[in-house]
Amino acid sequence: MTTPFSAGTLVSARGRDWVVLPESAPDMLVLRPLGGADDDVAAVFPAFERVTGARFADPSPADLGDAQAAGLLRSALRIGFRSGAGPFRSLAGIAVEPRAYQLVPLMMALRQRTVRILISDDVGIGKTVEAGLIATELLAQGSARRLAVLCSPALAEQWQGELRSKFGIDAELVLASTVSRLERALDLGQSLFDRHPYVIVSTDFIKSTRHRDDFVRHCPDVVIVDEAHTCVAADDNTSAQNQLRFELLQRVAADPERHLLLVTATPHSGKEGSFRNLLGLVRPELAAVDLSSDAGRRALAPYFVHRKRADVRQYLTRDDGLADDSLAETTSFPADRHFKDETYKLSPAYRALLDDAIAYASERVTAADRQGRREARIAWWSAIALLRSLVSSPRAAAQTLRTRSATVAAGSAEEADRLGAPLTSDSSDNDALEGLDVAPGAATGGVDPAGGGDRAGARLAELAEQAAKLEGPTEDRKLAALVTHLKALLKDGYHPIVFCRYIPTAEYVAEHLDGKLGKKTVVHAVTGTLSPQQRIDRIEKLAVAAGDDQAARRVLVATDCLSEGVNLQHHFDAVVHYDLAWNPTRHDQREGRVDRFGQKRTVVKVITLYGGDNGIDGKVLDVLIRKHRQIRKDLGVSVSVPDEASSGVTDAIVEWVLLRGQQVERGEQGSLFDADEYRAIDRRAATLAADWQSAAEREKTSRSRFAQHTIRPEEVAREVAAVRDTLGRAGEIRSFVRQSLRALDGVLRDDPARPGDFTADVSGTPAGLRDALAPVLGGDVVELGRPVPFRSMAAVDRGEAALVRTDPAVVALAGYVLNAALDEQATGPRPARRCGVIRTRAVTGRTTLLVVRYRFHLTLPSRTGTRQLVAEDARLLAFAGAPANARWLPPDDALALLDATADANTDPGFGERTMRQILDDLPAVADHLKGYGEELAAELLASHRRVRSASGEIVRGLTVTAQDGADVLGAYVYLPAPTAGAVA
Repeated sequence: MTTPFSAGTLVSARGRDWVVLPESAPDMLVLRPLGGADDDVAAVFPAFERVTGARFADPSPADLGDAQAAGLLRSALRIGFRSGAGPFRSLAGIAVEPRAYQLVPLMMALRQRTVRILISDDVGIGKTVEAGLIATELLAQGSARRLAVLCSPALAEQWQGELRSKFGIDAELVLASTVSRLERALDLGQSLFDRHPYVIVSTDFIKSTRHRDDFVRHCPDVVIVDEAHTCVAADDNTSAQNQLRFELLQRVAADPERHLLLVTATPHSGKEGSFRNLLGLVRPELAAVDLSSDAGRRALAPYFVHRKRADVRQYLTRDDGLADDSLAETTSFPADRHFKDETYKLSPAYRALLDDAIAYASERVTAADRQGRREARIAWWSAIALLRSLVSSPRAAAQTLRTRSATVAAGSAEEADRLGAPLTSDSSDNDALEGLDVAPGAATGGVDPAGGGDRAGARLAELAEQAAKLEGPTEDRKLAALVTHLKALLKDGYHPIVFCRYIPTAEYVAEHLDGKLGKKTVVHAVTGTLSPQQRIDRIEKLAVAAGDDQAARRVLVATDCLSEGVNLQHHFDAVVHYDLAWNPTRHDQREGRVDRFGQKRTVVKVITLYGGDNGIDGKVLDVLIRKHRQIRKDLGVSVSVPDEASSGVTDAIVEWVLLRGQQVERGEQGSLFDADEYRAIDRRAATLAADWQSAAEREKTSRSRFAQHTIRPEEVAREVAAVRDTLGRAGEIRSFVRQSLRALDGVLRDDPARPGDFTADVSGTPAGLRDALAPVLGGDVVELGRPVPFRSMAAVDRGEAALVRTDPAVVALAGYVLNAALDEQATGPRPARRCGVIRTRAVTGRTTLLVVRYRFHLTLPSRTGTRQLVAEDARLLAFAGAPANARWLPPDDALALLDATADANTDPGFGERTMRQILDDLPAVADHLKGYGEELAAELLASHRRVRSASGEIVRGLTVTAQDGADVLGAYVYLPAPTAGAVA
């Protein structure tokens, strides 16, 4: 049995029109509704159901629209496309509009048969989007069928949300907390990685010997590794965790057919061995390449993208070979971070507590030195824990004083150092953040050095009671200073995040801020006591609570469990460092949560609180934090402080404080930072500065050396132009939304603070539109008339709509406008019509504009075989004169007709007669429409070949064929407006 319906043809079945898809067989047709999405695909059996050939209905000459009708119809049609014909198959169906610079990694990927790329763009540029684009494209083209993302468990749910909301990929979470449930649902002998094609996997969970073999055996053909720098080993001193991750990735990368995307903002953290091992995962030969040579850099360039914000802030200009200024784009990052360091002084009571605690800790360290190296290291870490808690908050100090130090259980000095190291390192690795905000212990359980027998515990208890009495802004002047600075930020309209080191401090601060910042300020705390999803829910709850009142402000108090991975730029725009981190990279990561793409503020404010007289904060700020800021300002990216040098400085600071504690105990007075013993800090600081500057210079050289030049800007510009010609440009979408909403009785108000943005009250629009908008905007917003903000940027907050073609609200509006245009029997306002006769001074003779839809049959070769696809495109074609003697206009002239305005009225009867005559004669232009479709097919084929130009294997067998019978969706006649005094 054969069927006369080839792929791409129109058929009629079940009371509607469909497009035949390539998956069809002689006895079964796989059909997609005309203008529908892949989710609406249905199977029809011609032996049992009536299927006939269909022809798209001609426009009715009596159904005339105004001068805007053609543009609205074209835009509504293009917004509805979910299957573009260009080389980027996925762009039409994703809910994010990528920036032009984000297409560079995608173009690099499509030039490789097996995709292996290290994406190392700066923080906040959009590495998640870049990796998601590549993975979605591989799936859309059939080069891959399954996907796994390896990441920290704290980021798993965020990755799941990003893939679902932006790319339409519904991935299952494979975590220690979910694996039991998932395994219960498996069939006998089935792997959960076969059962679930898309998974988000905890790297630390899957690296265990129990699970990694199953993962490697059934590993998906696309793997994304987030924070890849934490998964490589540099040498024998690498932590066991990193070593296990590295061994897992080595096995995953060993399959030469597996697509592997490594994502990290810090590929080269100063350890050459780690960087080379990272490159070795991409391609084994890269681990040994001479990166100082031109040949080595050329070998690496196709697999490594490494850009800072300055590289992409202004991308695609005339200097980049761009001929069309309309394609240029500016990426909106905050202009700068405004730093302000604010000091506070301890109250007398707090000063007394600190002196007593330092004296006790100093005695313990001195006494332990006489007992052995293990005891000395335990006492040392216990003292550091006490000092850090004391300068954090009285509540953290009290908890530390009552808690036994984890280092006490150490069997050796080396184990004590390993257990105590997190106290000073303030690790910048995501995986190391979980649990690090718990207040440390300080009690050693040893004998009191003063000779009081077992009075050590009693002395610590006394100090704990002393600390508990200092809670509140009266004695805790650090808290009082915070209240003052927060009030100033709130008065300026900012929504700040207050970062604390320890859970007790965050809870204490949130408790004392509540009610102190005004009735319209909502304060919430997020700490490591909450699961990752509970943290996100708490933030959303805070945003909703403050968002109900436009005058309300929100303050989030958080520990470093939020300093990486969670995007907060939509809700917050200022950062307060309540506790200084001893690793300046931690400060940068905190600030990077709000200073990133999508932040509406041009300036992000950063306030750093530090104690001017506690003996620690001032030097940490001077030696570490400010130096880090300066390097970032000079270089444009952050450079991690060398680990050994940093620990040497902090050790020197603590050592001096403890020596000063002995002076206090003896009643001696010494000024801060001028004791002979403390000169070592300055020497170590000088060593740190030199080492750090060397690292900065290496990073600067690396950024220049490895800048991405494999994909030239003019290549990107050409493909961006092709994409936007097919799918629309930002200006078109903005104009479509504004004109459609006004025509549908929506009330629009421009936003004076953001040119181009506006709000819309849609409560008065037709019921069908409100029903379509309610699921994506919220039923209360639609029905109660709450203004809906429409933003120019693609990254928007909840309850807002982005002026991009893939935003759900824009899609719903376009669907309503298109359906209303095609249904001549529809009641209510219909902004778009399929016909129109317009008198305008924009033409000097009769000119006809056609909105034509083309369908293409694509044959795309891939590693997994050849895939057959059907795609759509919409074009404007215009001719002067009668159809039989048409003089076809250039594309730009046809596009210009959309901007023509009606300069005179047209008699309805005359308009209908004119329209009927044009429609009756349209068959005369059929050959031109067919020829134009063949030209488009040739252009599309050339575009596919350009994008894949680096690999002959993946262009062999590539074809693009225009389907016969283009659809004329709209026809519009433009007539010269009568001159003054003439009779129309």
